[in-house]
Amino acid sequence: MNRPNYYKYPAVFAPDGDGWTVTFPDLDNCFTSADTVEEAIVEAQAVLEDCLYFREAQHDEIPEPTPTEKVSAPKDGFVQMVVAAMVPVRRAWSKRAVKKTLTIPAWMEEELKERDDINISSVLQEALKKVLGIKEPASL
Repeated sequence: MNRPNYYKYPAVFAPDGDGWTVTFPDLDNCFTSADTVEEAIVEAQAVLEDCLYFREAQHDEIPEPTPTEKVSAPKDGFVQMVVAAMVPVRRAWSKRAVKKTLTIPAWMEEELKERDDINISSVLQEALKKVLGIKEPASL
């Protein structure tokens, strides 16, 4: 599947009394809020990127964006296109740590207690790359 590097979706910015609420009419369950308009704009991009990343990862449909001129602005609010830059988002999510349970012999644990220069996670990662014959991807 060929995924685009960028998506653009209209966002509806609406005052909510204490700050601003941002919704994306084309994307269910994709919304955020913030205290100021400036914060809402930053939060809108972040939530859009995460929503689209998870849609991609789950192979969910990603709908075509509605043109901004067809989206109604609320009273005292506005509509603005928000750009989701997906390359750094995919890279960040692919490099996140995933917790795994590890079992080692008791004698090895005793040896490790004597050493503070060994990072078990790093050693395991390097060993797995070698055994699997793989390299860390540049990006996803």
